[in-house]
Amino acid sequence: MQFVTRFLPSFFVSWLLTFTLASLFHSQYVVNQLVNVGVVVKFNDRLNLTLDDWLGLLPTYGSIIAIAFLIAFPLAGLALKKLPTQRTALFALAGFFAFITVLTIIESIMNIHIIAGARGWGFYAQLFAGTIGGYVFAQMSRSTR
Repeated sequence: MQFVTRFLPSFFVSWLLTFTLASLFHSQYVVNQLVNVGVVVKFNDRLNLTLDDWLGLLPTYGSIIAIAFLIAFPLAGLALKKLPTQRTALFALAGFFAFITVLTIIESIMNIHIIAGARGWGFYAQLFAGTIGGYVFAQMSRSTR
């Protein structure tokens, strides 16, 4: 029952926030690259692109992030048994390393960036999204005992 009441809602919120941030960072990275080559992007177009990306990336990138977190968070939970005072840091690092792993493995195996927004500074923005997701999970799933 603890899984359903504490971990599942925490996982869902952290995943949704992480995916939303990762999608937003991706979109803004791509728009920034267009602006850098002289394309004028109006605010309305920027907003529409961001919303379209969120919807378009949800089934693929959203699923990849969920799977990465489903692997990383239980590993952080195991480490938590050895380092019980480091809950927040462990889950934040789990989110960080989940993104490093996903982005690096997919690039090295398939020789592509899974999303265009994971190039240059966009890569670090994606890692930040993962870190925030791990932090949120750590805070929301904290035991109230």
